[in-house]
Amino acid sequence: MTQPLVVVNFKTYATASGEASQALLAAMERHANGPANFVATVSAFDLSACSNDATAVQVWSQHLDPVGLGGHTGWLEPQTAQTRGAQGTIINHAEHKVSLEHVEALLKMLPDGFPVCACAADVDEARALAALGPTYIAVEPPELIGGDISVTTADPAIVTNTVAAVKEVNPAVRVLCGAGVKNGADVATALKLGAEGVLLASGVTKASDVDAVLMDLISQL
Repeated sequence: MTQPLVVVNFKTYATASGEASQALLAAMERHANGPANFVATVSAFDLSACSNDATAVQVWSQHLDPVGLGGHTGWLEPQTAQTRGAQGTIINHAEHKVSLEHVEALLKMLPDGFPVCACAADVDEARALAALGPTYIAVEPPELIGGDISVTTADPAIVTNTVAAVKEVNPAVRVLCGAGVKNGADVATALKLGAEGVLLASGVTKASDVDAVLMDLISQL
């Protein structure tokens, strides 16, 4: 298996937006040559500022829309996002749900090798998304997002069941898990449950000592 993936969603937290996004990315860079691959998922406003060909951390967009250049006011157009530095994207996050048709259309217009992580609230949604063939599926029970209890503790079965369901539909899709993930023990447990990485946000973005948290996240790998 390739190295586990640690995807940090910057959302629109004040501690991870604007100039703060660059500081957070720099912190991730300091830990990027360890046993995990780090991904910074930034606001579209921060793509250009955070993108750097020399970076060891991939920079993803938080959302993209299946539209081309033209009359699409307010939509996030993929081609421009890529020219601004997007190296991948998440889609269908619990805070920005879209239809399966949206995900399918987006996947069809993105270039080969452009990673897409589709978020799922439960096993059934993960199974439906797997049929579309995204690079990753991240299962995140919405009720646990931003909380103090990791999905790996509160509902480990959803992780193992999602892995089984996704691999049955499409063995090439890698499974991540998220919601409440905050430390190295959570990451290690996620891997034991069959996930190939984690998606988290506040555990990093709201940390008083970001370097200590990042170091801890990969400490048990």
